[in-house]
Amino acid sequence: MDFSKFHPYVYYATKYPFYRGQTSLNRYVYASSIYFVTEGKGIFRLGGSEYEASPGMMVYMEPGQAHDWIADADEPMTHVCCYFDWHYVDRTESFKDEAAPICYDRNMLRTDLLGETFPYPLPEVSNVGASLLNWTDLLQRSFISNEHTNERTFLRSMSAQSHFAEFIHQFLAFSLQDSHIPDPRISKLLERIEAELLGGAEIELERYYNEIGVSRGYFFELFKRTTGLSPVQYINQFRVSRAKEDLRSSNLSIMQIADKYHFSSVHYFSRTFRKYTGKSPQMFRESES
Repeated sequence: MDFSKFHPYVYYATKYPFYRGQTSLNRYVYASSIYFVTEGKGIFRLGGSEYEASPGMMVYMEPGQAHDWIADADEPMTHVCCYFDWHYVDRTESFKDEAAPICYDRNMLRTDLLGETFPYPLPEVSNVGASLLNWTDLLQRSFISNEHTNERTFLRSMSAQSHFAEFIHQFLAFSLQDSHIPDPRISKLLERIEAELLGGAEIELERYYNEIGVSRGYFFELFKRTTGLSPVQYINQFRVSRAKEDLRSSNLSIMQIADKYHFSSVHYFSRTFRKYTGKSPQMFRESES
């Protein structure tokens, strides 16, 4: 799976209050969508299942799924919701007035314009409980009208996309947890390790796993699940990757590069570099010149 193509793009994010007894039947959204019920109550139907909608309910739907919302006659619900794709889909030729179109007739649904699904299963219905306000505050910063981006709306769209990236990061961390994209503590730790490597700080793995409160064995397991590498392999690969850049584009000697990336000796640098690239530093430099 090529994860480099995944750049979540929000087309429409808003707050939507229902009227008493209002129904939204037989809806098919072309994009993915996330809803939070913030107040009131009602019924939500998806895939043959029926759920009681109440504050704290979070719904995630993949594109093209038939679903219904039915507001309570006395206490109608309110949504905070967004419509987005995992990467941008251009539907402007077919839907000139809507950035996030919805179909109400299955026979009219253009399946060729449905957005791509996420490669791992995500829970369709969850409850965020007491953290509801934090979720909706985060999503509200991404509010954007249901219109195509143009020169008039470009800057506003950029701001919405920036905030939406923060929201979708939290959504994935919550929805996936340890299942496929691992513990976000490790992802955050990687940023720190890389900064410390570049700053010349001593890398002490014991300090890292003590700080996040896990055992050494579990730390190594989480680290490999996140990166595909052991901590030592990750650190060496990072240093070799940076060294390759300098070998290609700088006038630094091999000894200076070894020192810059805190290898204990030129010999150890050369041995490690060859292990990860199949070439000595000198051979690599010559092949790239």
